[in-house]
Amino acid sequence: MPTPLSAGALAGTKVIDLTRVLGGPYATQVFADHGADVIKVEPPQGDEVRDWGPPFHEGNASYFIGLNRNKRSVGLDLTQEAGRDVLFCLLENADVLIENLKTGTMEKWGLGYQEVLKDKFPRLIHCRISGYGADGPLGGFPGYDAIVQAYAGWFSVNGDPDSGPTRVGIPMVDMGTGLYAAISVLMALQERHRSGLGQFIDMSLYDCAVSLMHPHVPNYYLSGKTPDLTGNHHPNICPYDCFHTKTVDIFVGAGNDRAFRRLCAVLGANKLPDDERFSTGAKRNENRSALTDILTEFMVKVDGEDLCARLMEAGVPAGPVLDTAQVMNADHTKHRDMAAVCDWWKGTGTPIKFTRTPGAIKTPPPQFGVDGRDVLTEHGVSQEDIEALVKDGVLVEKRRQA
Repeated sequence: MPTPLSAGALAGTKVIDLTRVLGGPYATQVFADHGADVIKVEPPQGDEVRDWGPPFHEGNASYFIGLNRNKRSVGLDLTQEAGRDVLFCLLENADVLIENLKTGTMEKWGLGYQEVLKDKFPRLIHCRISGYGADGPLGGFPGYDAIVQAYAGWFSVNGDPDSGPTRVGIPMVDMGTGLYAAISVLMALQERHRSGLGQFIDMSLYDCAVSLMHPHVPNYYLSGKTPDLTGNHHPNICPYDCFHTKTVDIFVGAGNDRAFRRLCAVLGANKLPDDERFSTGAKRNENRSALTDILTEFMVKVDGEDLCARLMEAGVPAGPVLDTAQVMNADHTKHRDMAAVCDWWKGTGTPIKFTRTPGAIKTPPPQFGVDGRDVLTEHGVSQEDIEALVKDGVLVEKRRQA
């Protein structure tokens, strides 16, 4: 059953969102889903992922649509002094400013945290997301998910000998950074209850990508060996791999000796756990190839989905390899409210499940600049001044060509 709408855990929190593309918008969508007033301030050209299609809905690409629900859009030209004055107006009583502008841009515009914002808005939490940080050998360079995946070693452990080093198909550097950014902002809000002060948060795609290199970094430090391509199998656990069955490919994860014995019992391979080669996790890992061949002989003869059901009943994690359409139409996806609908919009629901203050999808992603006049009116800007801002191209209501 759908959860009744609530104000949300972050109701009363005001977020000024200068981010674009993926990492920042993913973070601010989490805030928006849980009741924060997220005002998405877009440059005159708009967030460029509005154009990252097809597919499109009313001129906006799916890439944008998947990251910007529950937000309000204001088009603002911050290269003009009047635009920066409007931003200062929006920052009055704001809790959070989050941006991923090119390193140094805010300072160039007279909006630097240390130079201006810290004193002007002492309770403000300013979160900056950049590719590599502001300094160091890569400091200031632009960062995109796949490039950072390459720099941070993700390619080197993803793929198999046939494919070679391969990009992770989900942009997890961006999304992981967005989640880290959301966590960091919530930490800063919590600390502000004690100190009464905001602070600057320096988030980089590179740092987050390196931090997510588990278990490869600890494996490297402990063994002295450089991790290589793992394919579908796990570098530390066996069997933890993809297997062919009579009907579908399935993934099985027997993470300990007890789970391995249960797997063998379901397969009718009761002698395997007593084979000296497979008697412990370490030995199974050492004899991975032989064990995989033996297990495959059992699995290729049976229905994969039925086998997964029997393994799960026995306490062994297993599941069929599904495509996106199958996932979004799956009974469990619907049961968990992860296939969401709001007006014309369809997408994933929120994975954060609160009992008292559940999040909600209340509005579809906004058209560019559609909320500009309302937002400025709320912040005390007169209708006469709004018209002047529109006339001067400061408040932008229609996207400009890049």
